[in-house]
Amino acid sequence: MEIGTGRIGSCSKEHQKIYQEWFNFADSDNDGRITGNDAIKFFGMSNLSRPDLKQVWATADSKRQGFLGFKEFVFAMQLVSLAQEGHQISHDLLNGDVDFENIKPPVMEGLDALIMRKKQSSKSSSLESNGSSSNQTSPASQWFSSKSSKKISLSSVTSIIDGLKRLYLQKLKPLEVTYHFNDFVSPLLTNSDFDAKPMVMLLGQYSTGKTTFIKHLLKTSYPGAHIGPEPTTDRFVVVMADMPFSGLTTFGTAFLSKFECSQMPHPLLEHVTFVDTPGVLSGEKQRTQRAYDFTGVTSWFAAKCDLILLLFDPHKLDVSDEFKRVIYSLRGHDDKIRVVLNKADQVDTQQLMRVYGALMWSLGKVLNTPEVVRVYIGSFNDKPVNEAATGPIGKELFEKEQEDLLSDLKDIPKKACDRRINEFVKRARAAKIHAYIIAHLKKEMPSMIGKAKTQQRLIDNLEGEFGKVQRDHHLPPGDFPNVEHFKEILSGYNFDKFEKLKPKMIQAVDDMLGYDIPELLKTFRNPYD
Repeated sequence: MEIGTGRIGSCSKEHQKIYQEWFNFADSDNDGRITGNDAIKFFGMSNLSRPDLKQVWATADSKRQGFLGFKEFVFAMQLVSLAQEGHQISHDLLNGDVDFENIKPPVMEGLDALIMRKKQSSKSSSLESNGSSSNQTSPASQWFSSKSSKKISLSSVTSIIDGLKRLYLQKLKPLEVTYHFNDFVSPLLTNSDFDAKPMVMLLGQYSTGKTTFIKHLLKTSYPGAHIGPEPTTDRFVVVMADMPFSGLTTFGTAFLSKFECSQMPHPLLEHVTFVDTPGVLSGEKQRTQRAYDFTGVTSWFAAKCDLILLLFDPHKLDVSDEFKRVIYSLRGHDDKIRVVLNKADQVDTQQLMRVYGALMWSLGKVLNTPEVVRVYIGSFNDKPVNEAATGPIGKELFEKEQEDLLSDLKDIPKKACDRRINEFVKRARAAKIHAYIIAHLKKEMPSMIGKAKTQQRLIDNLEGEFGKVQRDHHLPPGDFPNVEHFKEILSGYNFDKFEKLKPKMIQAVDDMLGYDIPELLKTFRNPYD
């Protein structure tokens, strides 16, 4: 079971030196990114047709970020070289036996002369720039620590994610801060929340193979991995390369003592982060209270994750009360959920059919969705499939299912930017509704006498107040928060200190959703469209 695109974008050291020089030349503002405008000028020297260059960009910028980093640039140059040799740029070509490492750099007409001229002109300023290298970090990383975030210029935005950061700081964050959105719904976003790699979370009862599944993908163990038939992973282990988890501090030290980051160099972890979770309790164990809000933590991760895998095995098909609460906490993220029936080679084909039916019946009671959830069947570990139990038909089925799951995992980095936009829009809509609710509660408060009684009445009748807000502002009822959770947090506030409705802030968010985000996507689409 292979995952990753190690051979694509790799090249010999000799070619890498050439590409680095080309990349530095094409990168007009030295921010480590080739934008659409940079590409139009540079790629034009290949003399390829516009449709060919459109396909090259679309393939190289598979994550749809709106720019090419150095690796993507090398890949684009290799595709240009293949196109110059007469190859059709397609998925069949990429999945074929192309030796990317030994593809010669393409012919770029007039490039050598332009690079020579640039070198000669830069000699005059060599005293200032001698020994310095081009800055590979985007200026956007400093925006969150800067006091002048409202003055961020549009020219400093060089990707879709940069654009979302700018919109968040200038239009959405002021609304969130004003109406305490971070206390009720989700902590304020930081730079790392935007730049974090796509995440995959694994959930399931103990000993369903969650840790083994990650080891199987990485083809190696990782720090903090414990495997056994008894409950072994008693903490949230994030297998990763960087740390976008500051928001978890809200769950307290009891949780943080059960949270572990496992950092290791691995090509797959350059694209995806895995979240291994404690086994969900079942039976008598459910009476043992955890020292932290387990469902709250899984809900927090669910909002950040790109894919959620629910793991079962043929001998653990029951959905316990805690597992039911965990699955309910995933509501609103149904599109991310996939089910894995692991260790399926422990039963024969006839038993597997019955197990599959029982699993679908169990899930049908807790996953209230009109669609049938996707279930992958297999044995996701490093041992060969037990053919004695499954037979040749079972082995073929497992291989096909593994390939399907693999292709789902491979698509995660490609869809990550689209998902981030969707989550941003979802957050903006939630923040807007939250502002309407808080402003409504403030408006209902008396100016002088009976404030405490009125506040208690509003809390007791919160569902009715939600209905008033929904009717007054024509909002969809499905977008409103959970009433009981909202009541719990409201009880710690003095409604009199809430802010009144600020129409300018609401209008700014409406403009962002209706105009700014579509314009951002239009700016960073394929430059050859």
